[in-house]
Amino acid sequence: MNSKIILGVLLIGLFVYQKRDAIDVYLNPPPPSVIEQRAAEFADRHTEPVVLYATSWCGYCAKARALFEEQGIAYFEYDIEESAVGDEQYKALGGNGVPLMIVNNQVIQGFKKKRILSALN
Repeated sequence: MNSKIILGVLLIGLFVYQKRDAIDVYLNPPPPSVIEQRAAEFADRHTEPVVLYATSWCGYCAKARALFEEQGIAYFEYDIEESAVGDEQYKALGGNGVPLMIVNNQVIQGFKKKRILSALN
């Protein structure tokens, strides 16, 4: 019995250790002024008005892509599971879920259609 408890505690500790960067971003997000500055810096690297941080399996990411396609909005996409640069930028923006996007230098967390369209105008 004790060995199972010890093994369980060790496995939980290992999991927490592996996720320490994500936990740190969640518990200590960058201040809004820093996020705004980083968003402007990252957006300036692209000609598209939207930078999308997404994954291939995310349903709301698919909805964001579909919205951009139907509205004829050019966007640059980082798959944060495949792109080290994209993942680094995502974390620097305080990302804690996908999609995360920069729309005309505004950071939008999640798929919020009205807010996205408003930021584009």
